[in-house]
Amino acid sequence: MADPNTLSLPDNASLLTRLHVALQCLQVLKNDPANPTCGQLINICLDLNVYASLVQRLQQSEGGRRMLSERPSLQGEDLDLTALERLPEGTLGHEFARYFRDNKISPFKTTLELKNDIDFIGKRYRETHDVLHLLTGYGTDVMGEMELQAYALGNLGIQTAKLILAFGTFGQLKERQSGFALPTYLQRLKAAYQRGRASKLFLDVWYEHHWETPVATLRAQLCAPAVQMN
Repeated sequence: MADPNTLSLPDNASLLTRLHVALQCLQVLKNDPANPTCGQLINICLDLNVYASLVQRLQQSEGGRRMLSERPSLQGEDLDLTALERLPEGTLGHEFARYFRDNKISPFKTTLELKNDIDFIGKRYRETHDVLHLLTGYGTDVMGEMELQAYALGNLGIQTAKLILAFGTFGQLKERQSGFALPTYLQRLKAAYQRGRASKLFLDVWYEHHWETPVATLRAQLCAPAVQMN
């Protein structure tokens, strides 16, 4: 098995090189699903073109260029969760801080050097994962995580989400952990995917400017309505 401490992606790596590194990362993640280095590397390997397109989109607006220049961060060392939790209930800041407390987890932390704008967008995608749980309302259980991946696939075309959905669905079929019949499970993934396609792109939002905004307000602005499932 590859040593995650030595894995890296060369600048201007070819598709073949990216696939090779991604396969090495998958070997590590099979035994260490929470490995931060491989989790980030596989995103860059598979979604380099997606992130490059998002960079081009951001470069076309003043706000986007500012984001690329200042590179805001939602990492733990850049957040004061105690202060955010003091904000009124229902605001993004309060609910974001409570989300980490209730789930007994810590904010995402990158272990990779940000060498360019594409690296920043890859980091931004991963660190907005928890914000997206709040905005979409998808839970942190297995079903909710799969719905969030389907939403990200529909919204941004994230290729890593395809991989996670494929492996996740296979695992559900094998172990029957989802608690849903297969048709219902697939129907919920399809609904989440379509909702993502119908929603505004979530990755170019400066969430740090919206801590005092109610989650319900941001949800209405950014997310298409959720389909009510029977």
